[in-house]
Amino acid sequence: MATATRDDGSEGVTFIHEDDGQITAVDLETGVASFGNSKPEALAMLAEALELHEGGGEPVTDADLKAWGLNPDEERDRELPEFMQ
Repeated sequence: MATATRDDGSEGVTFIHEDDGQITAVDLETGVASFGNSKPEALAMLAEALELHEGGGEPVTDADLKAWGLNPDEERDRELPEFMQ
């Protein structure tokens, strides 16, 4: 069973120790979460997730898709999942 450590305030981060050994870091203000094998890794991943949540980051290019082994034409025609619409 996963367990969490939490401060009483609405700011900060909650760490959830998952049954599989992963640690989930949840930003209390936004609800954004990410995970890692350790608290520092989970925090680093959370920082990246928060940046993207706030509109940061770079758009994915056709070159990125090709580097990941995906066909840009097929990906452009694919319908987004409901949660992304």
